[in-house]
Amino acid sequence: MHRTGFFKSFRKNRDGATAVEFALIAGPFFFFLMALIEIAAVFFAETVIENAVLESARLIRTGQLQGGGGDAASFRTEVCDRIEVIANCDEMVFEVAVFEDFDAINPTPPIADDGTLNGGNMGFDPGRSGDIVLVRVYYSYPLILPNMFGAAGNLPDNRRLIQSSTVFRNEPFDD
Repeated sequence: MHRTGFFKSFRKNRDGATAVEFALIAGPFFFFLMALIEIAAVFFAETVIENAVLESARLIRTGQLQGGGGDAASFRTEVCDRIEVIANCDEMVFEVAVFEDFDAINPTPPIADDGTLNGGNMGFDPGRSGDIVLVRVYYSYPLILPNMFGAAGNLPDNRRLIQSSTVFRNEPFDD
């Protein structure tokens, strides 16, 4: 009889129920919270890089870069100055190329056979007045929590490849 009373009182006792419920929910909650932070960081990086490419490409489109004697190094500096908040420019690869017409544009990604990003400059030709120019920037973004969200990476070593590109016809300017 003493035993039955113990189980009845144990069943009615609610002390610690909140702690047990929190323990059951805390793991998935923090996992989803960290996933949200990781995804937000990647989207923020993509947005910053996209804007940097558009602003830097404008210097080519208007002829300011060509008129000022700009080269690949000065273009890299322009992009890097705009992405330094989130990025290490050593992980950035870019290409500026001229094409005959918009249909002729068929770029190949700078991915090596082992899946890594090829380093360095892929070519720099800002063109002349009226030329069709493609500007591409690739960035190998390191994930914040690679062990937890490695599936978000599309490069080896749990990194995410971020690409930004723009195509335009150069405005009329003095060559």
